[in-house]
Amino acid sequence: MVRAAASQFNGGRVEIRRISYVNDPEEIPEIVAEISRYKSIIAYTLVLPELKAALVREAEKYNIITVDIMTPMLDALTRLEGSPPKLEPGLVRKTDQEYFNKVEAIEFAVKYDDGKDPRGILRADLVVIGVSRTSKTPLCMYLAHKRIKAANVPLVPEVAPPEEIFSLPPHRLIGLTIRPTLLNEIRQERLKSLGLTSNADYASMDRILKELEYAEGIMKKAGCSVIDVTNKAVEETASKVLEIYYRGERHGK
Repeated sequence: MVRAAASQFNGGRVEIRRISYVNDPEEIPEIVAEISRYKSIIAYTLVLPELKAALVREAEKYNIITVDIMTPMLDALTRLEGSPPKLEPGLVRKTDQEYFNKVEAIEFAVKYDDGKDPRGILRADLVVIGVSRTSKTPLCMYLAHKRIKAANVPLVPEVAPPEEIFSLPPHRLIGLTIRPTLLNEIRQERLKSLGLTSNADYASMDRILKELEYAEGIMKKAGCSVIDVTNKAVEETASKVLEIYYRGERHGK
């Protein structure tokens, strides 16, 4: 706003200095004294009344013009909402932090997808295990948008799972299972999309039953919660996962 206004004068050739995280009235005199050394205007977005009063009081001592940017908007929103503002500083920074946490969780889900790096298992908030095509990756991406760092590990009979999964607390390890006939249909469609024949071993019922039996044994050994994703939307599965996770976190298990 300051830069836009300044552009109306002299092409906007002004120097803008930002002073952030001002939350103590005792800081104000020193700040304003420093500002008084220059030909300045103070535009401020303080919400705490005591800070605003201190700033205006100190600025008057030096005949510095002050512009309250925030109050007109707060007054308008108060009339619209019919309720007063929280008058709590730093809420925008809290919102920004939530955004960055979400981005970090998404990057984590991509990096540790499909067991690419077992180091992610102990760094994750949640680890999802299951056979191929049980929606492990979509689930982890959905959880990432809830700011949960989730890694996933495929369970294949020919490959031993990372030992790290057996050291996780039960509420941080989730097993996914599915009805064999549905998994057979999903895998056949997957093969078709790749231009392969649908009678490959990957989609055979014998292979599917073998994988599911193996996965069930691993999940029992790990002592994790198991969710049947048959005909479930990712959102529904995620809701159950989050319930298990947060309940475990609350009880320290």
